[in-house]
Amino acid sequence: MGMCLPCLGGATEDVVQTPDPETRRKQLAYAAEKRLSDTNVHRGIKNPEAVERKKRKQEEMEKQQMNTSSSGGGGLRWQVG
Repeated sequence: MGMCLPCLGGATEDVVQTPDPETRRKQLAYAAEKRLSDTNVHRGIKNPEAVERKKRKQEEMEKQQMNTSSSGGGGLRWQVG
């Protein structure tokens, strides 16, 4: 019988302290909100990374267009005279 007792001696040190119920409730609510948010953002999208890359590329192209069109109109100017 004395053989089992030494292995139980350190068991109290290994016990994980759980947070109080209010903190635990907040943690669970935050996790649930995050899951819902992630689900809604990626709903119907099989590859969200590809969608993000495409979105960034589109934004870059729009930015380039804005820079080239606002650079003073590099096109031909007609002078009537």
